Amino acid sequence: MATSKRDYYEVLGVSRSADEEEIKKAFRRLAKQYHPDANKEQGAEARFIEVNEAYEILSDPQKRAAYDRYGHAAVNNGAGTGYGDFAGFSSINDLFETFFSSTAGTQRRTSTQRGADLRYELVITFEEAVFGCQKEIELPRWETCTNCRGSGAQPGTSTARFVACNSLSLGSLST
Repeated sequence: MATSKRDYYEVLGVSRSADEEEIKKAFRRLAKQYHPDANKEQGAEARFIEVNEAYEILSDPQKRAAYDRYGHAAVNNGAGTGYGDFAGFSSINDLFETFFSSTAGTQRRTSTQRGADLRYELVITFEEAVFGCQKEIELPRWETCTNCRGSGAQPGTSTARFVACNSLSLGSLST
């Protein structure tokens, strides 16, 4: 999106403190004035697109807040669809990964990575945050059992299927 580099408030002719109603009135007036069906002047269509773009951002409270904070970077590359969508990143995690990950500079992953959903809450002091620190943490994880190798059967036995109902039985069959 973001074809215009002009300030969206300037495009609509409203102040930064304008409320929703003022923004809506300005949009309706300008959209009517520059609509391609009503205005055949050269540049009217481009101005109409610019007005629509400005209204799309300023009429949505989340997009407006992002624009007020980050400017056009908040809505470039099709972003600007809500909190956290800014500067081409789909989430704040993508932004941090770009700067702090060992994969920085490589192509971003398109599929989820195993363990990406793990979370750990770590409490640190202000000084540790400012000056840095190293902490050792333990995360639980699934491992294959070395005894049964994930089959669930006792060592020395095998898994077998009952012929009658084709269900899986663990362990040896004995009668």
